[in-house]
Amino acid sequence: MYSRIIGTGSYLPKKTVTNKDLEKFVDTNDEWIVSRSGIKQRHFAADDELTSDLAEKAAKEAIKQAGLNNDEIDLIIVATTTPDMVFPSTACIVQSKLNIPSCPAFDVQAVCSGFVYALNIGDLFIKSGQAKNVLIVGAETYSNILNWNDRTTCVLFGDGAGAVILSSSQKPGILKTSVHADGALHQHLCVPGWVKGGEVVGSPMVQMDGGIVFKFAVKVFEETALELLSATEKTIEDLDWFIPHQANIRIMESTAKKLKLPLEKLVSTVHHHGNTSAASIPLALDEAVKDGRIKEGELMLFAGVGGGFTWGGALVEF
Repeated sequence: MYSRIIGTGSYLPKKTVTNKDLEKFVDTNDEWIVSRSGIKQRHFAADDELTSDLAEKAAKEAIKQAGLNNDEIDLIIVATTTPDMVFPSTACIVQSKLNIPSCPAFDVQAVCSGFVYALNIGDLFIKSGQAKNVLIVGAETYSNILNWNDRTTCVLFGDGAGAVILSSSQKPGILKTSVHADGALHQHLCVPGWVKGGEVVGSPMVQMDGGIVFKFAVKVFEETALELLSATEKTIEDLDWFIPHQANIRIMESTAKKLKLPLEKLVSTVHHHGNTSAASIPLALDEAVKDGRIKEGELMLFAGVGGGFTWGGALVEF
């Protein structure tokens, strides 16, 4: 038994914020942002939009594209760093909003690697016979945890949601997954705040050491790619598409060059999405599916790295 992606979906909030918009209240400018990240705009959720609302819309689209009914979903995994509340899980809230009958539902918190972690888990559920159709959503509302006085972080992130339906199949789809973590590095990318006695202790805003994150991301992206290709006896030449976490165009292009992968095989949406953390890979995937770039039978490599540090990837035949 194998698992295959049979449907994709996405949702971006209506509010678009350009670099020029940020110039009005952040000490920055368009040239500075583009030269360091490749980002030109991002989307922010409305004041009354929750992470579960974004996830619901992306999930509906993926379920429809897969040709399934809601009652055929038998596992829901939401990868998010920005849940609606401390508990219950955002996955349970999404289950309620979609009116999906009783089935397991839980969140995965691996920050920007969340989607590949969730894909790994969904693949294992299907291969073990515990699920047939898995809804996997990456959804984030990072606009709620940005420090507008820190121009090194606040200009990088955006909100959005991407979803896939992973289904059991006799034909291989998810060829190999790999996930890793090194908690010793957690302080370099974090939101060091928590709730105690009804108050926030510490900082509820994103903090990042950009230089360390950049070097680490390029290193583990390359290692993950080579690990997955070696395990499946594939080569860089076999790859049709590289879809990494959309954090920074310089990280993505540096990785592609180290792998000797032509840049035309790199799927990049960071210029108009910004860094949407766990949502970035499924958002990029859905965009490339919708515009016809990705076709059935093509080989894709997903790779994510985020706070924790966590990292991992998946080699997938579409």
